[in-house]
Amino acid sequence: MRLLILNKIRQTKRKKNLITSSNPDSVISEQFRTVRTNIKFLTEKRNSHNFLLTSPNKQEGTSTTVANLAVSMAYLKDRILIIDANLRNPFQHILFNGENDVGLSNVIVGQATFEQAVIKTGIGNLDVLTSGASKRNPSEVISDNKMSELIEEVGKAYDIVLIDSPPVLQSTETRVLAHLSDGVVLIVNKGKTDLQKASEAKSILDLAHADIVGAILNDKR
Repeated sequence: MRLLILNKIRQTKRKKNLITSSNPDSVISEQFRTVRTNIKFLTEKRNSHNFLLTSPNKQEGTSTTVANLAVSMAYLKDRILIIDANLRNPFQHILFNGENDVGLSNVIVGQATFEQAVIKTGIGNLDVLTSGASKRNPSEVISDNKMSELIEEVGKAYDIVLIDSPPVLQSTETRVLAHLSDGVVLIVNKGKTDLQKASEAKSILDLAHADIVGAILNDKR
């Protein structure tokens, strides 16, 4: 298995850790800026806007990586949107200290509009669409035609859209999201992710006709 490593990110165990916001001059923040630069290059070169970030298994740092990367991008004055598509174990509303009563799932089932659900973080032009509180089956929500329509619409309204998704080996909806996205970034946890599992995740993404643009080596401590 060969993947382009966008960068190695060393994170701490603190869950509510938006290091790119609290300490933008740190080494970790600089590492996220490197990833930001690489993804921005891909965006300009290939006219890509929607990127899915996922991992082979749980607890590999995907949500924290998405949030910190988005904050780093927002400092460039770009219009950035995070979509928390992990309806099984949502985390973006916790990272940004927000509510999760209305979000993605509510928009898809027609209970709210995108404008009603999206949250302004106050960090540059960074918005967050949390997972929402709908009790509908996650696979059904993500597979709904309205999900593909939403991704297409927000791709026109924002410079970069980062989609936080469940582990690819543990949920079918991630494969759907990967197919709908312009590019996929695989989060691999150093010392935790089994190489065979990472290879299996890549194979599944390939079957979903996903465009895997690279990987982030997450050294989560």
